Amino acid sequence: MSSPKSPPAKRQRMEDASITRENADIARSKTWRSDGNVILQAGNTQFRVHWSVLALHSPVFRDMQGLPQPPDEPTVDGCPIVNLSDNPDDVEYLLKVLYNPTFLSEKKLSLAVVGALIRLGRKYDFKDLFDWAVGRLTSRFPTTLDEFDAVKPDGLSIERYPGIHFDIAALASENGILTLLPSVYYWLVSTNSMASLIDGIERGDGTMAHLPNLDMRRCAVGQQRLLTRQFLPGHTLGASKYGEGLITRLSANLDVKALMSPALVLKIHPFCANCTQHALQYTTTARKKMWETLPAIFDLPPWNELKNGI
Repeated sequence: MSSPKSPPAKRQRMEDASITRENADIARSKTWRSDGNVILQAGNTQFRVHWSVLALHSPVFRDMQGLPQPPDEPTVDGCPIVNLSDNPDDVEYLLKVLYNPTFLSEKKLSLAVVGALIRLGRKYDFKDLFDWAVGRLTSRFPTTLDEFDAVKPDGLSIERYPGIHFDIAALASENGILTLLPSVYYWLVSTNSMASLIDGIERGDGTMAHLPNLDMRRCAVGQQRLLTRQFLPGHTLGASKYGEGLITRLSANLDVKALMSPALVLKIHPFCANCTQHALQYTTTARKKMWETLPAIFDLPPWNELKNGI
């Protein structure tokens, strides 16, 4: 008796290439739309979603959708698989936002969500999501002195944890969000010692938040420049005519106070009635000068040349 015929080679290849979500090495994400028509796979995690949702927000996925699929490409339930080199958590956050936009209206979000929208928004040109995520950060770390002064003590609309500002600086630097860097760096150097800038800060989960080497260098150099420059004539604490006692008191601590508000200057060291108005005018002008030179202090381009890439 003749042996049974083997199936056509092409069909066999397709069956061998087929990937199902029951595969023990593949995990199905929370984002799994039963009527979805494309599978995104990041690492060992698969997401079943809709081409139309991705293409609506991203020209990169829009172009990808139009590419012809070879007949022997692996599928899941008939859906093509798009392999991504991204972190699965980032993809999960991105899709959560795409399918539930009200998520963005929450008063506080984790830096992980904001970071995911910046990284994937930049990579796949989800421009609206990228701009929104950057806006969450620029509201706390602005580009103008008036906005800087208007920031409330708890003005960061991101869930706080020890070391978060180290992570924000790293996120901004690694993703080309240059407009954030001067004010983020200033916050770091005015609230941390040189040792902390070098060693990092322990997060609540026991891991360490570190600055990348370039950011660490910029902060170390900038801190030293600010400590010296803030006491020079024409700068915030350099009004020898009106504030010799103030300078003596502040220089003893060697803290960065280059952008100290005029009201705080007077609170720390009250002037006589004749000098108060002059001191206020001097400090106001000096702070503006310091703010304009802040990017250069950290070896960055001028404010008007700082751009956010996407």
